[in-house]
Amino acid sequence: MDKFIITGGKELSGSVSVSGAKNSSLALMPASLLATGVSILNNTPILNDVFTMIKLLKHLGSEINFQDERLEINTNKINKFTAPYEHVKKMRASVYVLGPLLARFGKAEVSLPGGCAWGPRPVNLHLEAMKKLGAEIDLKDGYIIAEAKQLQGAKINFDISSVGATGNAMMAAVLAKGISVINNAANEPEITQLAEFLIKMGAKINGVGTNKIEIQGVEELKPAEIKTIPDRIESGTLLIAAAMTKGKIKLTDTSPGHLEAVLLKLEDCGCKIVRKENEIIIDAKNTELKPISITTSIYPGFPTDMQAQWTALMSLIDGVSTVTDTIYFDRFKHVPELNRLGGKIELDRNTAVITGVKKLKGAKVMSTDLRASASLVLAGLAAEGTTEVLRVYHLDRGYQKIEEKLKSLGANIERVESKEY
Repeated sequence: MDKFIITGGKELSGSVSVSGAKNSSLALMPASLLATGVSILNNTPILNDVFTMIKLLKHLGSEINFQDERLEINTNKINKFTAPYEHVKKMRASVYVLGPLLARFGKAEVSLPGGCAWGPRPVNLHLEAMKKLGAEIDLKDGYIIAEAKQLQGAKINFDISSVGATGNAMMAAVLAKGISVINNAANEPEITQLAEFLIKMGAKINGVGTNKIEIQGVEELKPAEIKTIPDRIESGTLLIAAAMTKGKIKLTDTSPGHLEAVLLKLEDCGCKIVRKENEIIIDAKNTELKPISITTSIYPGFPTDMQAQWTALMSLIDGVSTVTDTIYFDRFKHVPELNRLGGKIELDRNTAVITGVKKLKGAKVMSTDLRASASLVLAGLAAEGTTEVLRVYHLDRGYQKIEEKLKSLGANIERVESKEY
C-alpha cells in the first residue's frame, strides 16, 4: 500500500493535460455489451476503477485490449451473465452491467454494489426502472436477479435525478420494444456522452442533454468508437490546487463548459479565469482570496465530487464560509483530517462551517474515499512542512498519476511504499 509524502509551500505553475473522465468511461464500457463485435473507447483513463470494470467485462466473456488509453472491447464471446461480488464490491459503478445484460440477453445477476466507504447510494432507482421496462426482479443472497424475455418501452419517472439510474435505464431501453420516456433524467456530461455513444451504436434517442429523454427501441445495435470526454473533476481539483498554492496554471485537453459552476465560484473567490475551447487558465498569484460558500446540487450546479476540495480551499481563506452537500448528506470524512492539519471546520449535519486560518501545518492524515483523499493532497500542497497522505489507493481509483501531474507543475510530492493502514 502506497502513501504520498508532500512538502508544502510550492507555488504551482505551468501546463498540464487532463485525462479522460472516469465516470464517463465506467458507463461507456458496459454499454459495449449491447452489441456484438469490437467497440473502441479512446482517451480512456488509466485508473483502478477502469481496471476493475475490465476484470468484470472479461469475466462475462469480453476480450479486452487496452494500450495507450485506447480500449478495445470485443463482445463476441459473452457467455456469462453474473457480476460476482468479488468484482462488484470494489466499485458501485459495476451495477451498470445490469441494464445491458438484461436488454441483450434477457437475464442478469449482479451483486449488490460496493465502492467508497461513505453514504448510502441505494440501487432502488435502478431496480424500479428495470421493473417499469418489464423485468422481473428478485433479491437473493446479496444478488440482484433480473429476467425478461423482451423488455417493453415504458414511462420512467425518477423521484430523484440519478446519474447511475438514468444510465442504466437508457442502456436497457435502447433494445426494448416500443417507446420509453425517462423523466427527471440526469443530464451530466457523462450521461450526455453515453447517449451519444448509444446513438453511434444505432440507438434512437431524443432529448439528449435534457431532463426528458425519449427512446425508440431498436432490434439490435452495432459496435462503435468514441473519444472519452475530459474529466471535469480532475480539472476542478487541479484548479483548486493552483488556487491554494497561489499559483498560475493552464489545463489543456479539458472542457470549460462542463465545469462552469466551479469556474464561477473560483472567480467569485478572486481567481482570474481564462476559458478557451479546450483550455482553462487560472491565476491566483498576488491575489487576496475571499471566502465563498457553496451548496452542491445536480448538474449544472456545483458538483458533490468537488465539495471536499472546496472545503480545503476555504480552510485557508480569511473569514467564514459554509459548504453544504444536498446530494450526499454524510460526505464529510475529510473534515476531521483537515482539522488535523490545522483547519478550523465544524460540522452541522450536512453543512461544514469553515473559519479560515492563516496556515495549515503538515501532519499524517488518512481518508476513506476518493474525493476526500484529493482534498488532503491539496491541503498538503499548501501546508507548512511535511504531510503524509495514507491509503492513496483511493486516489488511484479516480486520478491518473495525480502525483506526476502535480510534480510537473512544481509540487514536491512523492509516492512511497507504506506499511501503515
